[in-house]
Amino acid sequence: MNYAYLRQMPDNSNMSEQQRNILSFSLAQNLQIDKEVIEYSSKNHPIEERKKFEEFMHSLEEGSSLIVDTLSILSDRAEELIKIINCMLSRKIDLYIANSKTLLNKETTVVEIFPLLNDLREAQKAKSNQIGRPKGSRSSSKFDAYQSEIISLLREGMNVSAIARELGVSRSSLKDYIESRGIRELVEGSWMEITQPQGISGVDNTILVCPFEQERQQQKERIS
Repeated sequence: MNYAYLRQMPDNSNMSEQQRNILSFSLAQNLQIDKEVIEYSSKNHPIEERKKFEEFMHSLEEGSSLIVDTLSILSDRAEELIKIINCMLSRKIDLYIANSKTLLNKETTVVEIFPLLNDLREAQKAKSNQIGRPKGSRSSSKFDAYQSEIISLLREGMNVSAIARELGVSRSSLKDYIESRGIRELVEGSWMEITQPQGISGVDNTILVCPFEQERQQQKERIS
């Protein structure tokens, strides 16, 4: 089973960009994506508090593959990444990193993993030394807690005005949020059917696992 994993965080590239990069990489590597997994979190929680993510990781079966845009999508803390990578490799789960065209599996040596972790450390150091907000980052929004619901309503064909009325918020503010997060592009370009689990509206740190439903040929046409 091949999983595409996306994570929405203020400092990450938006999910539609992650999605495009993963799709391009998977096509180049002849990888068939079976499910798309989206983690929503309005804050950068430590891994110990990401219970849904932990449950998902433990649900992966031996021989599965996880495809991410960048390694920092899993975590931007090197110490946490070591735990995640160790968990995956010990259970014979392959990890593909699209932006570096890298595969980490049970054959990967520590010597090969170390440069990736070092790059992450350097990026974090540069970010901490930067004055002001890092380039490309976004501040948190009151709409972050409703992001999964917004995506589901857009998928159902509801327009921004109707969604604003449903949530009881300003249409213009909601429109700006959707555009800044690239949510419309994610919905229109999604190769997955995104479903809304019951009882998660407004809940932080939620993971959706969505079944693959469209043909590979449609993927190729979308990025051509």
